[in-house]
Parts: sequence; structure tokens; C-alpha cells
Amino acid sequence: MIEIGRVLKTFIGFLRRPDLYPELCRKIIKNTVSRGNAFKGKDKTNSWAAGRCISQEDAVSKLFGLEIKAFRNEYQVVLDEAAQKEKNCPVKMGGAGALEIIYYACEFTHAQNVVETGVAYGWSSLASLLSLTKRGGTLYSSDMPYLALDGDQYVGCVVPENLKSNWKLFRFADRESLPKIFTENAVFDVLHYDSDKSYDGRMWAYDELYAHLKKGGVFISDDIGDNSAYQDFCDKKNIETTVVEYEGKYIGIFIK
Repeated sequence: MIEIGRVLKTFIGFLRRPDLYPELCRKIIKNTVSRGNAFKGKDKTNSWAAGRCISQEDAVSKLFGLEIKAFRNEYQVVLDEAAQKEKNCPVKMGGAGALEIIYYACEFTHAQNVVETGVAYGWSSLASLLSLTKRGGTLYSSDMPYLALDGDQYVGCVVPENLKSNWKLFRFADRESLPKIFTENAVFDVLHYDSDKSYDGRMWAYDELYAHLKKGGVFISDDIGDNSAYQDFCDKKNIETTVVEYEGKYIGIFIK
């Protein structure tokens, strides 16, 4: 009954937002005609990822030549304050994830421009901004409105006010947000994907993001074990990727 009410509330939310009609059409297709593609190749990719995964600490050392412990030592107060803001938030939107990978990807590239898909509480946004603000850089974020959860007011709630001047947030689906972002800035130092989990959604976004990643830039994708999109994309592009196991899930990361 709760799930039916949530679906109905989401649908009504879409109807009230004509600018989101394209995404509504895509969701209807994804949950009917293309429903079988959501977990396409999942077993294949989980087996592949399990056979090659390393820890976050090893990945930061291998890819960036940096020591992972410095992040927590330097920003523990900020992270503790962010954790308290998440705890106080009445809406559940997902956990923090592998923050060190994102932060050190920005440090390694001396990032000026970063794009991410998926914001929720804003943990990944916080990790990027802690690095970007040192250089006056900008984070461009795409995040679909939370139509059923009344969560819009809490999106990015863990990000401190003093970091928000370096942040541009686009509240549309990726297929609408990313073209707007690329109009503002065409080349990025770091890309972090954590939004549409479907196979088709990932394959579309990976191609778009990769085309705007500079040579030597870092590509990060969360939850690659949901289906084989990330593995298939890397195979298609002949990319040698690193896979990180973090809290029972897999993250894909490579330097272009």
C-alpha cells in the first residue's frame, strides 16, 4: 500500500512539472518495454568485478600515488558535522560512499571543473568541493527532483554554506541536465556517475561524460555491479579499469 501511494505521488509530481515530461516518458518505457534491461549482465559483471577488485586505499595509492589517511585527518570535523546533518534529516536518501576516491581524484588532477550525477545528501559533492575550493574550481551536479519523498529541500544538506559558492546544481534528469552543464563548461577534470542505475541509462551517460573528460582526467562510476553497463563500456572503449570494493558494492575508476 505504501509503495502504491509512493508511485502515485511520484506520478502526480511529474504531472505538475512539464519540464520533467521527457523523463516521465523514459521512466514509463524503462519500467515496461525495457524492464528486462535493468539488470542485464549483472552476474557476469559481479563475477568479473570480484576477481579484480582492490580496496579504496590501494586504489588511491595505485592510481594517484597518494596516502588515503590524510583526508580523514584533515577534514574530520567537517565530516562529523556532515554526519550529524544526515542524522537529523527526516528523509532517507542514501549513504556517503567512497569519499576518498572522489577527493583524491580531484587532488590528483588539480581539478578546476568536476561533473557529478546524483547528489542526495551531497556527500560526493562535499568530497569534490573540499578539493575544488582550494583552487576556486566549480562542481556541476545533476540531480533528479525527489518527487515522492518531499526531499528536495534536503538535497545537498551535508554541504557547508561556505562551499556552496563553488557549486552549480541542475535539478533535472541527466538527459536534460548534462546538455545544460556542457553548454556552461565543455571539458572536465573528474567525472563521477551515481544516478540512473539502468543499463540503458548508464550506457547513454557514460558515452556523454567520457566525451567531455580531458585526457588525464578521472572517470568514476558507483554501483557498477547492478548490471554490465560499465564493463561493456570499458570493453567497447578498450579501457583498462580499476575496480574498488567498498561496503559490499563495486566502484569503477580509470584515468583517461
